[in-house]
Amino acid sequence: MNNCKSFKPSIDNDSKILILGSMPGVKSLEEQQYYAHPQNRFWKVMGHICNEPKLSEFDYETKLKILLNNNIALWDTIKSCKREGSLDSDIQNEKPNDIKDLLKKHPNIQTICLNGNKSYSAFKKYFPDLLEKYNCYKMPSTSPANARYSLDILIKEWAKILKDNM
Repeated sequence: MNNCKSFKPSIDNDSKILILGSMPGVKSLEEQQYYAHPQNRFWKVMGHICNEPKLSEFDYETKLKILLNNNIALWDTIKSCKREGSLDSDIQNEKPNDIKDLLKKHPNIQTICLNGNKSYSAFKKYFPDLLEKYNCYKMPSTSPANARYSLDILIKEWAKILKDNM
């Protein structure tokens, strides 16, 4: 069982949307980059939404800057956990990030998108009051483990929420 720790948030004072994953997978932890697994569709989805079709091919710092330029922040619901492999279903002993403090420091955040079931269930468990205070959306996971959603369907589902809130 590996000890896993999330990254610092990618956020600035202009951010209006906060996207929360659950916990980075093995590849992301190795690379110290959000959504580093080449089969994760997150950057392709964001590229479409941010009108940067080749976003997934850019270097990591440029990807983060483009999201911030579109008022999108990134973080994870879970601060630390034990997990073997990358599956959310294998997460044990989770501890949440201090999302309330982050939101206090960044009052422009109005919308929270939860990337997948585990992010949503952890958010609901630790921050039920925030579900009422913010526009919160449980989004289909961009993970390759979520094979029932094609890239086109992911783009449509994410675009419905993000484009209205950008």
